[in-house]
Amino acid sequence: MAQGFSAFDHEMMARALRLAELGLYTTTPNPRVGCVIVNAGKIVGEGWHLRAGGQHAEVHALRAAAERARGASVYVTLEPCSHQGRTPPCADALLAAGVRRVVVAMPDPNPLVAGQGLARLRAAGVLAEEGLLAVEAGELNIGFVARMTRSRPWLRLKVAASLDGKTALRNGASQWLTGADARQDGHRWRARACAILTGIGTVRHDDPQLDVRGVAGLASDSRQPLKVVVDSRLELPLGARLLRGARVLLAAASPDTSRVAAFREAGAEVLLLPGADGQVDLRALFAELARRGINEVHAEAGFRLSGSLLGAGLVDELLLYLAPCLLGDAARGMFDLPALESLAGKRSLLIRDLRPVGPDLRLLARFA
Repeated sequence: MAQGFSAFDHEMMARALRLAELGLYTTTPNPRVGCVIVNAGKIVGEGWHLRAGGQHAEVHALRAAAERARGASVYVTLEPCSHQGRTPPCADALLAAGVRRVVVAMPDPNPLVAGQGLARLRAAGVLAEEGLLAVEAGELNIGFVARMTRSRPWLRLKVAASLDGKTALRNGASQWLTGADARQDGHRWRARACAILTGIGTVRHDDPQLDVRGVAGLASDSRQPLKVVVDSRLELPLGARLLRGARVLLAAASPDTSRVAAFREAGAEVLLLPGADGQVDLRALFAELARRGINEVHAEAGFRLSGSLLGAGLVDELLLYLAPCLLGDAARGMFDLPALESLAGKRSLLIRDLRPVGPDLRLLARFA
């Protein structure tokens, strides 16, 4: 139990975090935030942020509480904002409602807030406390925190492989290594991302739609992640399925004006980011994605691009689905990485989660 907080405080903040999760698929580029208002030991109002431009969690909860907010305690998963954005400052709304106490899970890493919301509350005499279930709140908004603190999205690299670490046969055949349950679980991870990234090799071989399907809470007319294709020489077929009716960004290194014009005519945006090696500058791409408000990137790529992302130090997390089968030494591996001469060069991982998904295993790991 966090020092200074009661069991009831923990219960209310846990409820606020569950409310915040209701915006898991829809709040981008904003963080996921939940709020619970309690007066005389009873919940009198609660709310969560649903989408950018809409009311923040605190405003929804205050409206539900109405006059019962006066003298109440407020539990909110992220520091109330103190600046005028698309909506007025939530810190001011809390003060106007006359709340007595505000408990915050974590401070807002946005430089426009960064402690100023808490400072405003304290200056007005409100008891403002922070740090209750901060780790859980940070995990819920791990991409937002990454973008705000390092100007780069959180990159989750998804790989489906056999137990001997192979992703496809030597001829490229890979559908389907994992079962239907694992594939549907992968769509839920896609849904929480702001962008789905792949490479031209995967598009040429599999012609993926690269969208989210079959996820409750993300209807076909709701927010779909941006599709990002790393295509240095602009070789994407104009008939590719991923170009149909969705936002597509092609990251290229070739200034082929005729191809650029053709893709723009097809509705795709082309971003020229040439690196010194003639390939797309991946670091520059991720800096640009952060500038556009992309919090989480979900990558599903072949072993070459996956290796390049790892080599560039851009991968934060591995999402591995392991099928109970063996493909043998001649099959394709997970990552195209340079050979090591010593085990001292190995990259260690921390396993965050391991669980069965249908007949397969899902492993979530981060670099140590």
